[in-house]
Amino acid sequence: MENIIFEVNSSKKNFIVRLKNGGVEQEPKEIIVLGAIKHGIKKFDGIQKITQIKPEELNLILEQLEKNGFIEVEEKKGWLGIKIEISVTHKGANEVDEQIQKLQTKWNQMSLLYKTGDKEKMKQSMDENKSFFPTMIFFGVMDMMMFSMMFSMMGMAMTDYVPGENIPEGEGADTGDTGTDDGGFDFDVGF
Repeated sequence: MENIIFEVNSSKKNFIVRLKNGGVEQEPKEIIVLGAIKHGIKKFDGIQKITQIKPEELNLILEQLEKNGFIEVEEKKGWLGIKIEISVTHKGANEVDEQIQKLQTKWNQMSLLYKTGDKEKMKQSMDENKSFFPTMIFFGVMDMMMFSMMFSMMGMAMTDYVPGENIPEGEGADTGDTGTDDGGFDFDVGF
C-alpha cells in the first residue's frame, strides 16, 4: 500500500501525518525530539539547542508529542520560580526504540547495496530514504565514512541529500585537509 498523506489543520501550523498500512509513522523531527528527551534533555532550551529546531516549531512538536502520550510535561517550583521539565513516557521510549530499529534496518539495507556496487539501486534506495538521513545521523545509526563513500561512488555531494546543518563537522565537506597532517611540524633533514 502506498503512503497516504493527510494535512491536519491546526491554528498554528499544518501537521503532516503519514499513514502506512494502518499505522501512524512519526515525522523525523518528532522522533529526533523524542530521542533527545529520552536521552535526558528535559528542558525546552536544551532540546532546542541539540535538535536545532526553531522554537515555534519545537513547541508545536512538543504539543503533538504530549497529545499523543509520548511525553509528560511537569511544572516544578524551585528557588528561581517555576521550571518546566519534560520526560518521555513508557510509550514514548518504546516508540524511539522501535524507530531506531527501523532506521538501523534501512541503513543495513543501504550498506548491503553499497557493498554490491550497484549504483542504480543505491541511488534509488537513497532517494527513497532521503527524509530519514537527518534522523539516522542524529541517532548515530549510520557510519558516516561509508555514507560519504556512497556519495562518492555515485559522483554526488552529500549536501544533495542532507542539509549542511545536519552533517557533523568534518564530514562530507571539503575542509581542505588531505589527511597528510603530520602534527604541524615541518622538518628539513638536509638530504
